Amino acid sequence: MVSATFKALADPTRRKILRLLRERDMTAGEIAEQFNITKPSISHHLNILKQSRLVLDERQGQYIYYSLNMTVFQEIMGWFSEILERKER
Repeated sequence: MVSATFKALADPTRRKILRLLRERDMTAGEIAEQFNITKPSISHHLNILKQSRLVLDERQGQYIYYSLNMTVFQEIMGWFSEILERKER
């Protein structure tokens, strides 16, 4: 899981998507409006973020809303904390 997460985080477009979702849940169309790339490219980035569990999707009527999966971010921070604790000893 950790390697898929870091691979997803390595791309600047995906990091920008995560920063946008930090503000509020958004549809793919709303996300795409913030970029100068094709909608299929945004869809590809969203799929990678979903596969790495960084982003959740929920259908509301005809739209799919994307949101941050805070559980994974908490797991990552816990992993970093473990590394830092061992280093400080």
